[in-house]
Amino acid sequence: MQQNNLSLPSGCILRQATSADNWSIRSLVFSAKLDPTQLRWQQFSVIECEGNLIACGQLRNFVGAQELGSLVVKSNWRGRGFGSLLTQHLISQATQPLYLECLGEQLSQFYSRFDFVTVSFENLPPSLKPKFRVSQLAKNLLRVPVVFMKYQGE
Repeated sequence: MQQNNLSLPSGCILRQATSADNWSIRSLVFSAKLDPTQLRWQQFSVIECEGNLIACGQLRNFVGAQELGSLVVKSNWRGRGFGSLLTQHLISQATQPLYLECLGEQLSQFYSRFDFVTVSFENLPPSLKPKFRVSQLAKNLLRVPVVFMKYQGE
Protein backbone atom coordinates (compact mmCIF):
# COMPACT_ATOMS: atom_id res chain seq x y z
CA MET A 1 0.00 0.00 0.00
CA GLN A 2 1.22 3.47 -0.80
CA GLN A 3 2.30 5.49 2.16
CA ASN A 4 0.69 8.81 2.87
CA ASN A 5 3.49 10.97 1.46
CA LEU A 6 1.35 14.06 1.10
CA SER A 7 0.86 16.47 3.94
CA LEU A 8 -1.90 18.90 4.67
CA PRO A 9 -1.17 22.62 4.62
CA SER A 10 -1.26 24.54 7.86
CA GLY A 11 -4.82 25.14 9.01
CA CYS A 12 -6.16 21.93 7.41
CA ILE A 13 -7.10 18.67 9.14
CA LEU A 14 -8.19 15.22 7.98
CA ARG A 15 -10.78 13.75 10.35
CA GLN A 16 -13.82 11.53 10.66
CA ALA A 17 -17.05 13.33 9.82
CA THR A 18 -19.44 14.34 12.57
CA SER A 19 -23.21 14.90 12.43
CA ALA A 20 -22.49 18.64 12.06
CA ASP A 21 -20.86 17.86 8.66
CA ASN A 22 -23.96 16.19 7.20
CA TRP A 23 -25.22 19.13 5.10
CA SER A 24 -21.74 20.18 3.97
CA ILE A 25 -21.09 16.62 2.75
CA ARG A 26 -24.42 16.52 0.92
CA SER A 27 -23.71 19.90 -0.67
CA LEU A 28 -20.28 18.75 -1.91
CA VAL A 29 -21.67 15.49 -3.33
CA PHE A 30 -24.59 17.25 -5.07
CA SER A 31 -22.26 19.91 -6.52
CA ALA A 32 -20.15 17.15 -8.12
CA LYS A 33 -23.29 15.42 -9.50
CA LEU A 34 -22.35 12.18 -7.75
CA ASP A 35 -24.76 9.48 -6.56
CA PRO A 36 -26.76 11.20 -3.78
CA THR A 37 -28.00 7.91 -2.30
CA GLN A 38 -26.38 6.17 0.65
CA LEU A 39 -24.83 9.34 2.07
CA ARG A 40 -24.26 8.45 5.70
CA TRP A 41 -22.04 10.98 7.44
CA GLN A 42 -20.83 8.22 9.78
CA GLN A 43 -18.97 6.59 6.85
CA PHE A 44 -17.19 9.76 5.72
CA SER A 45 -13.73 11.16 6.23
CA VAL A 46 -13.40 14.87 5.57
CA ILE A 47 -10.72 17.49 5.08
CA GLU A 48 -11.41 20.79 6.76
CA CYS A 49 -9.38 23.93 6.05
CA GLU A 50 -9.75 27.05 8.15
CA GLY A 51 -13.14 25.90 9.39
CA ASN A 52 -14.56 24.98 5.96
CA LEU A 53 -15.20 21.46 4.68
CA ILE A 54 -13.28 21.25 1.40
CA ALA A 55 -13.18 17.51 0.66
CA CYS A 56 -14.98 14.32 1.59
CA GLY A 57 -15.05 10.61 0.78
CA GLN A 58 -16.67 7.54 2.27
CA LEU A 59 -16.26 3.80 2.65
CA ARG A 60 -19.57 2.01 2.16
CA ASN A 61 -19.85 -1.45 3.68
CA PHE A 62 -21.27 -4.42 1.81
CA VAL A 63 -21.13 -8.16 2.52
CA GLY A 64 -17.53 -9.19 1.79
CA ALA A 65 -16.55 -5.87 0.21
CA GLN A 66 -16.30 -2.11 0.66
CA GLU A 67 -16.82 0.69 -1.82
CA LEU A 68 -14.78 3.87 -1.93
CA GLY A 69 -17.35 6.47 -2.92
CA SER A 70 -18.49 10.08 -2.88
CA LEU A 71 -14.93 11.40 -3.13
CA VAL A 72 -15.15 15.13 -3.83
CA VAL A 73 -12.80 18.09 -3.49
CA LYS A 74 -14.35 21.56 -3.71
CA SER A 75 -13.55 22.96 -7.14
CA ASN A 76 -11.47 25.93 -5.91
CA TRP A 77 -9.28 23.55 -3.83
CA ARG A 78 -8.54 21.02 -6.60
CA GLY A 79 -5.06 20.33 -7.95
CA ARG A 80 -3.40 20.55 -4.52
CA GLY A 81 -3.26 16.84 -3.62
CA PHE A 82 -6.32 16.71 -1.35
CA GLY A 83 -8.02 14.01 -3.46
CA SER A 84 -4.87 11.89 -3.39
CA LEU A 85 -4.48 12.32 0.34
CA LEU A 86 -8.11 11.38 0.99
CA THR A 87 -7.89 8.38 -1.36
CA GLN A 88 -4.79 7.09 0.46
CA HIS A 89 -6.49 7.61 3.82
CA LEU A 90 -9.63 5.71 2.79
CA ILE A 91 -7.56 2.86 1.35
CA SER A 92 -5.72 2.63 4.68
CA GLN A 93 -9.06 2.44 6.54
CA ALA A 94 -10.52 -0.35 4.38
CA THR A 95 -10.98 -3.70 6.13
CA GLN A 96 -12.37 -5.73 3.18
CA PRO A 97 -11.71 -5.94 -0.57
CA LEU A 98 -12.17 -2.40 -1.88
CA TYR A 99 -14.05 -1.42 -5.05
CA LEU A 100 -15.21 1.76 -6.73
CA GLU A 101 -17.02 2.97 -9.80
CA CYS A 102 -16.00 6.08 -11.66
CA LEU A 103 -16.88 7.94 -14.84
CA GLY A 104 -14.36 8.26 -17.60
CA GLU A 105 -10.74 7.61 -18.43
CA GLN A 106 -9.36 10.55 -16.46
CA LEU A 107 -10.78 9.32 -13.14
CA SER A 108 -9.82 5.71 -13.80
CA GLN A 109 -6.24 6.89 -14.47
CA PHE A 110 -6.32 8.84 -11.19
CA TYR A 111 -7.36 5.74 -9.23
CA SER A 112 -4.93 3.46 -11.07
CA ARG A 113 -2.11 5.46 -9.43
CA PHE A 114 -3.30 3.95 -6.14
CA ASP A 115 -3.23 0.33 -7.36
CA PHE A 116 -6.85 0.15 -8.51
CA VAL A 117 -7.38 -2.00 -11.61
CA THR A 118 -10.38 -2.25 -13.92
CA VAL A 119 -12.71 -5.20 -13.33
CA SER A 120 -15.72 -6.36 -15.28
CA PHE A 121 -19.23 -6.16 -13.85
CA GLU A 122 -19.31 -9.97 -13.87
CA ASN A 123 -16.28 -10.10 -11.55
CA LEU A 124 -17.77 -7.80 -8.90
CA PRO A 125 -18.76 -9.38 -5.58
CA PRO A 126 -22.46 -10.40 -5.47
CA SER A 127 -23.16 -7.81 -2.75
CA LEU A 128 -22.07 -4.93 -5.05
CA LYS A 129 -23.92 -6.00 -8.19
CA PRO A 130 -27.34 -4.62 -7.17
CA LYS A 131 -25.80 -1.17 -6.50
CA PHE A 132 -23.70 -1.12 -9.68
CA ARG A 133 -26.38 -2.68 -11.97
CA VAL A 134 -27.84 0.71 -12.98
CA SER A 135 -24.35 1.91 -13.94
CA GLN A 136 -23.81 -1.26 -15.96
CA LEU A 137 -27.10 -0.69 -17.81
CA ALA A 138 -26.13 2.93 -18.53
CA LYS A 139 -22.77 1.70 -19.79
CA ASN A 140 -24.31 -0.90 -22.11
CA LEU A 141 -27.36 0.99 -23.32
CA LEU A 142 -26.26 4.63 -23.28
CA ARG A 143 -22.49 4.19 -23.65
CA VAL A 144 -21.89 6.03 -20.37
CA PRO A 145 -18.13 5.63 -19.69
CA VAL A 146 -18.48 3.86 -16.33
CA VAL A 147 -15.42 2.02 -15.03
CA PHE A 148 -15.52 -0.52 -12.17
CA MET A 149 -12.26 -0.88 -10.27
CA LYS A 150 -10.79 -3.05 -7.50
CA TYR A 151 -7.93 -2.17 -5.19
CA GLN A 152 -5.04 -4.56 -5.82
CA GLY A 153 -2.57 -3.24 -3.23
CA GLU A 154 -1.36 -5.07 -0.17
